[in-house]
Amino acid sequence: MRMPASLQRTVALLVAAMVLYVPANLLPIMTFQQLGRGEPQTILSGVVHLAEGGFWGLALVVFVASIVVPVLKLIGIAFLIATTYFRWPDSRVAATRVHLLLERVGRWSMIDVFTIALLVSLVQLDLLASVEAGAGALYFAIVVVLTMLASQTFDPRLLWDTDTANEESR
Repeated sequence: MRMPASLQRTVALLVAAMVLYVPANLLPIMTFQQLGRGEPQTILSGVVHLAEGGFWGLALVVFVASIVVPVLKLIGIAFLIATTYFRWPDSRVAATRVHLLLERVGRWSMIDVFTIALLVSLVQLDLLASVEAGAGALYFAIVVVLTMLASQTFDPRLLWDTDTANEESR
């Protein structure tokens, strides 16, 4: 069965995710304090801090998982919507592959949020070290959930509908 209003739901979820992506990156995602010193870190400042500390591998992983992948997911979902709405026949195969990739990546999207939750719960050593989640973590988690839902609500059969297909199915 077709999912009614699939395209409209996907668009709404994508727009909400794009709007919330801004505060997710501008607000601190967490504060790590060691020996009473520390400052709130955004995702990007955390990547820079890791790189400056010599943790290039970890900085690269955080950068890819927290910045590159969410941006690519937003672009991928927008591509699916555009291919469907404008009925680009030459993009149907690519859009189908993008949808399958988004479905596979979606399983791992919450890894950043899980990592922050794990750090907050494990690193509570009072005066020695502590980790507190920031407002950016909430926005980031919401963006992740919205992109996962957008990918799930998109009906990939819409990509293959012809111009003469019933418009109500969109």
